Amino acid sequence: MNSSGGANPEVDISAGQKMLSAVSGSLLTSLLVTPLDVVRVRLQSQPNTSSLPRPSSSTIPSFSNLPPNLGVTACCREVFWVNNTSPVCLASGPTLTTSASSIAPSTSTAAADCAVDETRRKTYNSTFDGLRKIARNEGLSSLWRGLSPTLVMAIPANVIYFTGYDILRSHKRSPVNQYINDGYAPLVAGSVARVSAAAAISPIEMFRTRMQAAPAGTSGVGVFKETLLGLRKLVHAQGYSSLWRGLTLTMWRDVPFSGLYWWGYEAGRNRLRDLRYPTMTQEVARSSSRNDENHTATFIDSFLAGATSGAIAAIVTTPFDVGKTRQQVTDDDHHNKQQKPRRAAAADKGSSYLRPEERSMPRFLYHIWKEEGAPGLFRGWAARCLKVAPACAIMISSYEIGKKMARKMNERKAGER
Repeated sequence: MNSSGGANPEVDISAGQKMLSAVSGSLLTSLLVTPLDVVRVRLQSQPNTSSLPRPSSSTIPSFSNLPPNLGVTACCREVFWVNNTSPVCLASGPTLTTSASSIAPSTSTAAADCAVDETRRKTYNSTFDGLRKIARNEGLSSLWRGLSPTLVMAIPANVIYFTGYDILRSHKRSPVNQYINDGYAPLVAGSVARVSAAAAISPIEMFRTRMQAAPAGTSGVGVFKETLLGLRKLVHAQGYSSLWRGLTLTMWRDVPFSGLYWWGYEAGRNRLRDLRYPTMTQEVARSSSRNDENHTATFIDSFLAGATSGAIAAIVTTPFDVGKTRQQVTDDDHHNKQQKPRRAAAADKGSSYLRPEERSMPRFLYHIWKEEGAPGLFRGWAARCLKVAPACAIMISSYEIGKKMARKMNERKAGER
């Protein structure tokens, strides 16, 4: 990255040293913010249950034919997924062998209340509510579900992203330096670097997103196998290009995010430098190289600028994040069965029927807005901001400190010659 806005190109740090700085930041960031990412995916992929109706006693399914040794003797001991769509509580009455007609109204009402309570217990209402419920119901380790693909994804993505941004901002032959005004160069360089990174890791991100969206009740190994099996079915049915499903939405989310982030980050660093040297003019203060800053100043400035810029960019691009998540976690087998009558009816009329998730990005987001309003488009925004702001702060400060350490090491080697 051209930390001084293009005035002082970094020629004393090798590409390998920049990559190593990006890797160290990626490891630290992934370990710290993965729990918030898990909650974000759960919030965005869960159905809209804000107005959950209370079922009548007639809607409680009869489990009279279940074996008596099933082990379910208390209300809502287990939750079964019926037709792979909604959780149904196995609410027991006096005994499991009691016929549906002999259950007293009070017992049926209690079972209905219990079913609603169980569904709400597994519904996440906020970021901290999700953290609490996932840790309590699935175990603390479930908050780091998808960490392995996150690391596999984050390391190459950040290497491509950060080193690509550095090259575009600092290389003398970079078209960004040659043709773009310096005030807008961070926006363009960040956007271009993100396109390359997002395209490279899109299949891994789909795998991670599906793992994190998996419902409770499955072990980590089981979730991994089921997710891998689901992707195999997807590839068999729709080809390898299906692994890049949601890439368009990812681009709509990540490209403007990266442009806004780097633009805000560079402006924030410059503003903080102006505040640190109030007696200097802006031209003199900003012309001084950031290489002259000590480690503390570099860490504080990059951390604050990265967190602030990341939070603002995250809020603006949350609707695209919601659309991407929902598109990637769609169960194709189930939805194809559900929409088969509609597809047949459309075929009879000589037209085609597309599920909302199969529509173009603007139409899909419009569908979410029409069905759920603005809250649907910004669902999980708090979890996203709580994840993105510290992730950006930790990543960029680690990257800057890593580069500064590498520069000092190179200077010492040069002085010994």
